[in-house]
Amino acid sequence: SNAIPENSDVSIHGTDDFSKISGSDIVVITASTGVYLKSRTELMGAQVKMIKEIANQIKKYCPFAIVLIVSNPLDILTFVFQKETQLPRNKVIGIASSLDSSRFRYLLSEKFKIKQSQITDALVLGEHGDSMVPIFSQVKINEKNILEIIDEAEKQTISTEIRDYWKSLRIFGSRSQFGIAKHTFDVIRSIIKNDELVMPASIVLNGEYGEKDVSMGIPVKINKYGVEEIIEIKLNKSESGLLKISAQTIRDYIKSL
Repeated sequence: SNAIPENSDVSIHGTDDFSKISGSDIVVITASTGVYLKSRTELMGAQVKMIKEIANQIKKYCPFAIVLIVSNPLDILTFVFQKETQLPRNKVIGIASSLDSSRFRYLLSEKFKIKQSQITDALVLGEHGDSMVPIFSQVKINEKNILEIIDEAEKQTISTEIRDYWKSLRIFGSRSQFGIAKHTFDVIRSIIKNDELVMPASIVLNGEYGEKDVSMGIPVKINKYGVEEIIEIKLNKSESGLLKISAQTIRDYIKSL
């Protein structure tokens, strides 16, 4: 709270009493069990149990809120939360794919020695995890399609670097909290100001991209209503196949719980 600008009327309070969120318009979930577990399956089980408990409290105290999920495993928790609360799917938004996309854009700028502002439509879709899918076919550098200047080996290298980006942060004793905080702030500002924002985010799908009963990162348009529109972009055959694999990977994790 000491970092709040002097001209702000924001007040920050800490509590473990869920009744304090009664009537909230926006809820951001960043919670973690904080317990070290041996396997991803164990972690998922613990996190899912936690998100269900939170979901019941949010449904009780602020059933009309727009809920932003930041906790991992992101796509699984977004799906479980929406199904547990039965909130409209456009009001449950998982935030992570925009962070992966920012890393994609940064790595491309480093490779080609250019400014990030010269790169457009660098999107990462699918799981926020090992099966994430960088969409190279949409990327443009100074309005030129990147597929004209990059080969398969280079694409594979960059794809691996995006997936493993978090590992480099750990090596240097850091985390991704500042990056994800910025993207979460962007979404909150868009909702509050009704300022249209287009970005990839995780949302429960109902036929979009040929997928159902799964939540994963896809391009969406956000405003005061939450997700106003799911944007279906053209993918090449390889990207479509990889996105289907990513969706099935998420479903398999959910079934394993």
